[in-house]
Amino acid sequence: MFKRFRRLRLNENIRSLIKENTLNLNDLIYPLFVVDGINIKNEISSMPGVFQMSLDEILKECEELIHLGIKAIILFGVLENSKKDSCGSDALSNDGLIAKSLRAIKARFPNLVVITDLCFCEYTDHGHCGIIDPKTKSVDNDLTLEISAKQALIHAKNGADMIAPSGMMDGIIQTLRNALDENGFENLPIMAYSTKFASAYYGPFRDVADSAPSYGDRKTYQMDFANGKEALCESIEDEKQGADILMVKPALAYLDVVKDIANHSKLPLCVYNVSGEYALLKAGQKAGVIDYEKVMLETMLAFKRAGAKLIITYHAKEIAKLLKNKE
Repeated sequence: MFKRFRRLRLNENIRSLIKENTLNLNDLIYPLFVVDGINIKNEISSMPGVFQMSLDEILKECEELIHLGIKAIILFGVLENSKKDSCGSDALSNDGLIAKSLRAIKARFPNLVVITDLCFCEYTDHGHCGIIDPKTKSVDNDLTLEISAKQALIHAKNGADMIAPSGMMDGIIQTLRNALDENGFENLPIMAYSTKFASAYYGPFRDVADSAPSYGDRKTYQMDFANGKEALCESIEDEKQGADILMVKPALAYLDVVKDIANHSKLPLCVYNVSGEYALLKAGQKAGVIDYEKVMLETMLAFKRAGAKLIITYHAKEIAKLLKNKE
């Protein structure tokens, strides 16, 4: 006798009872991009619905997110070119863009979880993720660790609820954990960009964050997307060094990596549904070639099925509205 799997598919209520994975508001983290100035809300042409916003507009956006039931944001700074320098000094200043934004957001919305992206590409005049070695023309790993620790303390002192270092420097998690612990922030969690690939899917992000490197690429520090075993090693190493949450970035083309890490680690796993993935769905919506909302939700469930607990996504507001409508 063959197995009749369809028995549990013929009724919608039964299908709901046995559903293995679900999507809810607690899964979502929304990226925000803050710029200097007031009354600024610049839509990014390659990412419809995504904006660079001044702090006053960011505060309005946070209020809307809370109303929608979204509990967490990840905050990026977008600095004017005139304020950038070789080592990203603004990111190391208590009066820098992220520091003052953190203070304002947490003063107004103390219960909103504010995760800070910790990197230097948005603040350096060369657009790379740390201090450049003049001989190799690539990022000096250990010098960048030193200033990353200083940046982490700026974030911590100004109210960050979680720190997410994205530069893919070797030893970054241990460095930040030690710095935070030694300065009284032992309870501040770290979300590691533990497996971040050198991906063409980041293209539109460079538009919104104004962070494209002025020369070369990031292949000496971000991961080769051909390597799955190395991806697992990167994440397991970050777990050993003290990460609280692991991450795979990008997400959609790397579900095999997500599954592999989920099978080998007990830590919560986040995926970053990146700008290129978002832009592709938006382009499909505009062209009328996909059922946008259904494809969007199917994509999110794919992340959950592969093993992700958290999803950083530009779709978060749209998803929240759809979920609320279903209640």
